[in-house]
Amino acid sequence: MSGLTFDLILFGATGDLAGRKLLPALYMRFRDKDIAHDARLIGTARQAMSADDFRALARRHLRENVDPAQLDEPACEAFLRSLEYVPVDGSDAESFKPLASMLAQSPAGRTRVYFLATTPKLFAGICHNLAAAGAVTPESRVVLEKPLGSDLASSQEISRAVAQDFPEERIYRIDHYLGKESVQNLLALRFGNTMFEPLWSRAWVHDVQITIAEEVGVEGRGDFYDHTGALRDMVQNHLLQLLCIVAMEPPTSIGPDSVRDAKLQVLRALTPYTEADVRGKTVRGQYRAGAIAGKPVPGYLDEPGIAQNSRTETFVALKAEIANWRWAGVPFYLRTGKRLQDRLAEIVVNFRNVPHDIIEAPEGPGAANQLVIRLQPDDGLMLQLQAKTPGDGMKLQAISLDLLFKEELKTRMLDAYERLLMDVIRGRLTLFMRRDELEAAWMWVEPIMHGWAAMNEPPKPYTAGTWGPAASSALIGRDGCAWHEEA
Repeated sequence: MSGLTFDLILFGATGDLAGRKLLPALYMRFRDKDIAHDARLIGTARQAMSADDFRALARRHLRENVDPAQLDEPACEAFLRSLEYVPVDGSDAESFKPLASMLAQSPAGRTRVYFLATTPKLFAGICHNLAAAGAVTPESRVVLEKPLGSDLASSQEISRAVAQDFPEERIYRIDHYLGKESVQNLLALRFGNTMFEPLWSRAWVHDVQITIAEEVGVEGRGDFYDHTGALRDMVQNHLLQLLCIVAMEPPTSIGPDSVRDAKLQVLRALTPYTEADVRGKTVRGQYRAGAIAGKPVPGYLDEPGIAQNSRTETFVALKAEIANWRWAGVPFYLRTGKRLQDRLAEIVVNFRNVPHDIIEAPEGPGAANQLVIRLQPDDGLMLQLQAKTPGDGMKLQAISLDLLFKEELKTRMLDAYERLLMDVIRGRLTLFMRRDELEAAWMWVEPIMHGWAAMNEPPKPYTAGTWGPAASSALIGRDGCAWHEEA
């Protein structure tokens, strides 16, 4: 199959996201011939530099962020030759003219992708200036990176502004967690097998836990993070999107509107928080100095760019409930944090115990069945069952049926950005958020933000290298549950 020919214009091309994720992802697809050699990859940023300077910068990023085993020198050099660079100030309309002139050299009807890896404050200006310069064609698409606003009003303002120049079907709101192989396999698990669907409801599921844990701190992004926090940075998008995939009704097809309609139903069924709910069903924390992997790390307030009196949360745990026939009464526990004990992202589905235990083991009934969907660091599925221990008598033990996708498939799995970038180029919207989805998520999150502001309490401290504040364990423990690593 020949690679795809297109123009991709990367705003914020000298930034962290471009260097760590986007340029490596584009290189991998170029190396594997998904991207044709005559595709044009144009970097833009405010910095004045030549195309050769940008290629040198990109070469350094590839050396630092691509597995050496995946670096093919001839392919790498060919990819670098495909890169171009044009200085553009997103807020200066005049600076868009050289970019528009360069794009005008492309054949008519060519797919054109604008990837905005910039601060959201520039989204509206970039889109307006592109349109004013005549650079928005019927084949143009725009990709918006998070955060998409800081609350419902700012999110709506961004959506209104971008919609003046791009119709909804050409707006790709990206959430890289939806591009992960294990999330795709969760869809396959749920809707490609008959055995799980009868069990996927309140009748057989006791609780669901969704965790995204990070070992890292703010990584030099203190100025950004201190105005964002874990609720906006992780819960409003990544965690809620994963909750939707777990809880949604079977869509009529894998088409974009069928899937996104199903996710929207979940968001609209989430029980709104009252002020009492915020106090009793949420925990916010902030890390103090501790150790990660045996090495000392500073506390949040000692990180560069963080105000000494900051009350920004670096940890959130909360209990969510879905008011519909499938999930009424089943708690969904969401948790995320920085400087935690381990780096992992996983979904844990805890099933109910057997309704009648016929095996009178002295140790008591066996543990309930459990399904663990691991998103990182090693994508896979683990299903815990009960089996008889070999020997005399009836003694149960938990056994695990494990599937590690990398080992099972014997192939390199696509990085999330590799998949999502190619979906944009091919015009596939299924894995991207629709405007009404985004707004429904903000409507559910906002009462938590307002409740914390009304409580006017500092985040609960936790030591770096632990699993967060003790209040997180207490939150889930009140329902007779325990976090996966504590069970």
